[in-house]
Amino acid sequence: MVHLLLAIIYISFISLGLPDGLLGAAWPSMYEGLNVPVSYAGVVSMIISGGTILSALFSERLIAKLGTGLVTALSVAMTAVALLGFSLSTGFWQLCLWGIPYGLGAGSVDAALNNFVALYYESRHMSWLHCFWGVGCCTGPFVMSYFLTNGGVWSSGYCAIFVIQAVLTAMLIISLPLWKKKAAENSDVSDISSQSLGLKKTLSIRGVKEAMLTFLCYCAVESTAGLWAVSYIVFDKGVSAEEAAGLGSVFYLGITVGRFLNGFLTDKFSDKQLIRAGVGIIGAGIIVMFLPFGLVGAVIGLSLAGLGCAPVYPCLIHATPECFGAENSQAVIGVQMACAYVGTTFMPPLFGLLAENISVSLFPWYLVAILVLMFVLSERKNRLTSHVTQD
Repeated sequence: MVHLLLAIIYISFISLGLPDGLLGAAWPSMYEGLNVPVSYAGVVSMIISGGTILSALFSERLIAKLGTGLVTALSVAMTAVALLGFSLSTGFWQLCLWGIPYGLGAGSVDAALNNFVALYYESRHMSWLHCFWGVGCCTGPFVMSYFLTNGGVWSSGYCAIFVIQAVLTAMLIISLPLWKKKAAENSDVSDISSQSLGLKKTLSIRGVKEAMLTFLCYCAVESTAGLWAVSYIVFDKGVSAEEAAGLGSVFYLGITVGRFLNGFLTDKFSDKQLIRAGVGIIGAGIIVMFLPFGLVGAVIGLSLAGLGCAPVYPCLIHATPECFGAENSQAVIGVQMACAYVGTTFMPPLFGLLAENISVSLFPWYLVAILVLMFVLSERKNRLTSHVTQD
């Protein structure tokens, strides 16, 4: 039965990724019917991100009261209702309204699932689970594309994902006893991890601020590379937009393949070692982009950068109980998730301003600057938390 719970958690991670790419895939078909400018996608995205940040920050108290299983079920249900709301929306203001529960549901479930896996499962599962999140991210746009190219409308795509989320909600509700059983098998961890610290006490823990900024920097690197890679190839390498469109996927392919492989490496190397290796590979990829190899160099560099990104995020999360103690891990993961969303939300647009006003050729410089800052912060966090554990 415990293996059944793990299977449900894997499916839940696919569910986490399913809605992420929907807005981007559907928006070109949405904005004209809603009578708004194409740029208004950013407004909806910011509302969703704002809700996600807030729910991640306050997820600890909710999880302490209700438990991980129930919070996960309620969060997925909230996201499902929001998706249904999107499918029924006929005006832009309705999208904005439904974007609130859309974001609030995403932040809590992300923090809840990540902490549960970090506490009760091996590091390899964290890597493979985030690989499955990538599967969900790829599947959502595919579902939307299926409806749009087969005579359907964008609302049908949202409705289809709603049905999937609704089924998962039912599965999660049925599986609630399994979550409690897993926690009971590790009662010592469960008792201390169910305590609520609050935001102020969490921020006062040694190394937490550095951990938060490390997450912000990592997500800044990943999201900026994902958003601007194609533009960099087009405008800096002189490749046509049609040819470059497919090349942008090599970065995410590197992440997906890398996380699958990383799951096997976790038995031989510690989380900290894999994080350092990942940072080194990202750095190598960026260096390749600097070399005069044209399009080939850009593609190889992006592939390496994606491969290097693969272990960093899941290993940072899995190391949280080790670095800060199981009694603090839920609170710390909550604020880490919030900072991760801040990095994803604000750092790519910042590069956009630099690209528009200076040059898109700053792309590798921007990435390397954030990467160096991330490494410094991560190592400082390790030193500050060395009293908890030794590497």
